[in-house]
Amino acid sequence: MAKYNENQSASNNINLIGLGTEIHGDIMCNGDLRIDGSIVGNISAKGKVVVGETGKIKGEISCKNSDVSGLVDGKFIVTELLALKATAKVIGDMNTGRLAIEPGSRFTGYCDMNVESGSKNEKPLASAPSAPDKKA
Repeated sequence: MAKYNENQSASNNINLIGLGTEIHGDIMCNGDLRIDGSIVGNISAKGKVVVGETGKIKGEISCKNSDVSGLVDGKFIVTELLALKATAKVIGDMNTGRLAIEPGSRFTGYCDMNVESGSKNEKPLASAPSAPDKKA
């Protein structure tokens, strides 16, 4: 029989809000969260938040990574990668480190992409030196 160690990282936990479930209130979790139901309230997760095609959220989402296929009406704060799938609809501002948008997804709002501290010294592509001409 396996022993549960309370000191183990809780980031391996996956929480599921199934289709037909509606929650009114804030959610905080140490692991990953998948939402196929409806939530009215704020979500704070230390892992990944996945909003399935049938998922609907009205509130602020704060997490490490997120994949969105459903409807989100509220602000996103994602420290790493926010991926909007083809069926995603987001109404609200997004603050994320990286953003991936599939064709067909829709969002209305402002997007602010954080610049990592190590990449502040990068030069824009337009200022890159041109390749030297080759002589025959």
